[in-house]
Amino acid sequence: MISLIPISDANPTRRFPIVTIALIVMNVIAFFFLQPGFGTTPEATNYFAENVAVPCQLNDECPLRPVQYSENEEPVRIPERSLPSFIGAILFSTFLHGGFLHIAGNMLFLWVFGNNVEDFLGKIKFVIFYLAAGIVAGFAHVVTNLEGIPSLLPAVGASGAVAGVMGAYLVLFPRARVNTLVPLFFIWTVIQLSAWVVLGMWFVFQFFTSPDAGVAWMAHVGGFVFGAIAVFALGGRPHREARVLYEGIPRF
Repeated sequence: MISLIPISDANPTRRFPIVTIALIVMNVIAFFFLQPGFGTTPEATNYFAENVAVPCQLNDECPLRPVQYSENEEPVRIPERSLPSFIGAILFSTFLHGGFLHIAGNMLFLWVFGNNVEDFLGKIKFVIFYLAAGIVAGFAHVVTNLEGIPSLLPAVGASGAVAGVMGAYLVLFPRARVNTLVPLFFIWTVIQLSAWVVLGMWFVFQFFTSPDAGVAWMAHVGGFVFGAIAVFALGGRPHREARVLYEGIPRF
């Protein structure tokens, strides 16, 4: 599978992206000061199970006895949740991450694509849009993992909410130029690609995610589709291509 890593876009904004920056700061604070072990230790696994949404909570089929995810982890009891509590747990999970690469990737994508979507929607609408995308993405993951071991595994991360931002960006700025890090013959280089290429390939790649990768790819799909539909319903239509180019970066 080809890796595409967007690092910036040639798409200026009219207003300072205060909400996008605030969301990034909140995620970073939660990662370093709220969750234990930076999301990678047994303590972190237990913290996630006790504080975020777990699929089995939706159909009240979580085991009554403590759950032990592996031989090296302490057993933990998954709490029961009402529907409002479950939605709140989904929202909370969008500010937690399972490792440095996890949060770094999500925050990079949020920075590249979030500022322009915020610029279009405005601050208040963007906050509501982002949180709604996180909720929809969370339910997309949960309802497709209600059976077996996956129903006991909590999903954490801002990926679903960020995917909603990406879906909105695709609708609004399909021809915007995105400076993208790509591997060419074992050498990483930066080229400019249209947003529809970068985001379209990212979306398609989700359906080829390995079942053993531990990636909540249905949350990505659900958030992306929601973002595209929601921003279109809010009046979003394709904008003209931004004509801000970076010298020395090939265009494709």
